[in-house]
Amino acid sequence: MDLSKILDQVLEVTADVGAFQVEHWNKVITSEIEEKTANQLVSFVDKESEKVLKQRLSTILPSSSFLGEESGSDELEDSEFLWIVDPLDGTTNYLHGLPVFSISVALLKNGEPIVGVVDCPVLKETFTAYLGGGAHLNGESISVEQNNNLSDTLIATGFPYYKFDRMEAYLEVLVDLMQNTHGLRRMGSAAIDLAYTACGRFDGFFEMNLSPWDVAAGVLLVREAGGKVTDFQGNSSVIFNKEILASSESIYSRFFDVVRLKLSE
Repeated sequence: MDLSKILDQVLEVTADVGAFQVEHWNKVITSEIEEKTANQLVSFVDKESEKVLKQRLSTILPSSSFLGEESGSDELEDSEFLWIVDPLDGTTNYLHGLPVFSISVALLKNGEPIVGVVDCPVLKETFTAYLGGGAHLNGESISVEQNNNLSDTLIATGFPYYKFDRMEAYLEVLVDLMQNTHGLRRMGSAAIDLAYTACGRFDGFFEMNLSPWDVAAGVLLVREAGGKVTDFQGNSSVIFNKEILASSESIYSRFFDVVRLKLSE
């Protein structure tokens, strides 16, 4: 299987979907649109984007299955290949006129990612990876940041918006990291958080209450960029585990300890 060729085909699809999203995003940010209308437009863009992705990705591998945020899943049990797609990761940003949103596409083989794309159409940045091929940003090779000290790092996270049962523990992690790093950032797109970790803008990322489409492409990006990705228990199979921790090997142990001690169930 030529993963490089498959990646090129995926990029043709995401480029078209990205252009469609930017066209409608320009409408969202105009002051003439009322809130209700803007919400309807974002919902339309989200669903139409996934519809195009599903139709066109299926032609790349006709025997593959599909899992998307909007349309749910096909029958997955007997499928060797599975596309996992978030057509618009960062819908709240999109709605409020922030350019920080992305299209996330991953191809899994027997449950593990082998191709990944995170396309940020307004920012004109496309993060790509395929298994064994390294990670790239707009065609240029990228790698995770190799800080040796957690105190020198910038960490990304995402705020829970449902299931607040572990909120107290989560806030304890934030306090620890606020006191022992250069700072925390919350972008509003887990796919972008992982892409930024892969290229060294962030030293690490953690979040809970996630879905597979939030992280599938980003997991491959970080790993191909030389980083490590696990859940809060240290398991490396993370895409369906609802939680994630990603960083370079150099800070992983310290970063993992901070998160694990407070958030591991």
